[in-house]
Amino acid sequence: MNKTSYRYNKLAFVASTRPEARTALDRLVAQYNQTPIENADVIIALGGDGFMLETLHKNIDRNIPVFGMNCGSVGFLMNELGEDDLLERLSKTERTQIRPLRMTGKTVDGTHFDALAINEVSLLRQTHQSAKIRVFIDEKQRLSELIADGILVSTPAGSTAYNLSAHGPVIPLNAAVLALTPISAFRPRRWRGALLPRLARVRFEICEANKRPVSAVADNREVRNVALVDVRESRTIALAMLFDEGKALEERILTEQFTA
Repeated sequence: MNKTSYRYNKLAFVASTRPEARTALDRLVAQYNQTPIENADVIIALGGDGFMLETLHKNIDRNIPVFGMNCGSVGFLMNELGEDDLLERLSKTERTQIRPLRMTGKTVDGTHFDALAINEVSLLRQTHQSAKIRVFIDEKQRLSELIADGILVSTPAGSTAYNLSAHGPVIPLNAAVLALTPISAFRPRRWRGALLPRLARVRFEICEANKRPVSAVADNREVRNVALVDVRESRTIALAMLFDEGKALEERILTEQFTA
């Protein structure tokens, strides 16, 4: 996390379809004017966490920071909605840089796929039958057969999302690790997952892929009937998120660990 000292003047506003987000968009554009994204200093995303992830994905190839304002429900990745002092708030923001996960692999019919995940890559059973998954870390087999509803790999930024719901660990943003978390594991029954070095390469091989089909999901992109999935941190892409002074993502993740 770094505190910014930049004056953001060219603002590009984007909003989810929620009525409150659309209303806030109209007011903010009227007050601060709308800059095309390609010419903007910062993107102001109005919505919830899902819309923040959508905005980051859409602009993943642009070197433009994103400042979110909550017009949704949870808003863990968002700042409070406020209009009158926006330029001053932006000048005092704290910048958090995150690296996404890259998911590659192939389906049962041999189709190759490639996707990026800011929060997590999840493997999920597609039918009533449990998935059977073989797990490799850096080409070494660690689990010969995980029988579960699924398994996920989470970034530190995503550790308070699906990973936390699956009883995975909350990870400080600068911890340089990834969470490997089973989803409703049946065997090994007491296996709770693992913390991996952030540069680890995780490979999942689907056992009985035709009988027990599995889908792979990178944030909100789903690939069905996968046979093999590789997951590793991208070393070529870095995304910047801006947070109000004293309310950076690092602080929110730390606070989450003391929330009942």
